[in-house]
Amino acid sequence: VQLVESGGGLVQAGGSLRLSCAASGIVFSIQPMKWYRQAPGKQREFVAAITTNGRTNYADSVKDRFTISRDNAKNTVYLQMNSLKPEDTAVYYCQTFPNYWGQGTQVTVSS
Repeated sequence: VQLVESGGGLVQAGGSLRLSCAASGIVFSIQPMKWYRQAPGKQREFVAAITTNGRTNYADSVKDRFTISRDNAKNTVYLQMNSLKPEDTAVYYCQTFPNYWGQGTQVTVSS
């Protein structure tokens, strides 16, 4: 199983980024997918989730700013991040059942 995140980078506050997570080695269409993040000196925290039928769930801190989506034809889950804040700075990871993780992609938001 391999999860490969991409799309991170440096952006100014108020800007946008779209993260991607390409999956292989799993039957992607039947896997719930999640995004987590870990800021320096902090514990890893839940960001967003999407079920196999497209139901979504978000952490309160990102609700109305971030959107998770999936493309089963491309075995890819996305995280559209708008109105970014400096406190969104973290390494972002995708995760799927039972406990597979990607290597992470760095997002840095400057004030």
